[in-house]
Amino acid sequence: MKANANIFWILAAFLIAADITYIVWSLLDEGFLASNHGSIDWVGSVAIGLSAILSAFIAFYVGRVHAAQGGELPEDRLDANIDDGEAEQGFFAPWSWWPVMIGASAALVFLGMAVGIWVSLIGGAVVIVSLVGWQYEFYRGYHAH
Repeated sequence: MKANANIFWILAAFLIAADITYIVWSLLDEGFLASNHGSIDWVGSVAIGLSAILSAFIAFYVGRVHAAQGGELPEDRLDANIDDGEAEQGFFAPWSWWPVMIGASAALVFLGMAVGIWVSLIGGAVVIVSLVGWQYEFYRGYHAH
């Protein structure tokens, strides 16, 4: 975690330097139009500045979490084994087709937003059926318990 915090602090410093360079460059650039000479490009400078702030927020948070844990994580130690950092990852069903169905039906919903609302209605119905099927796949069939 300490290495991650340091990486984000370095990224924040780089983005601040890039933002200053971007502002100075936009002030000195003559550009294609004479009316833009000597003006700041607000969209780019604000985007880079906010990226620097976001990186600093993440670095601060990761640093505080590292300090609150009171020690190094197994991922940060060079002498750690893979089993040291093993945690519960949840339940995984590698044979399940329901996530594919949910993805396809969500694609239908978003396609309907572009093509016609009637496609979204069909996709929404398929989303509901897919969610119910995914939830209850272990209560029927070969893997029922």
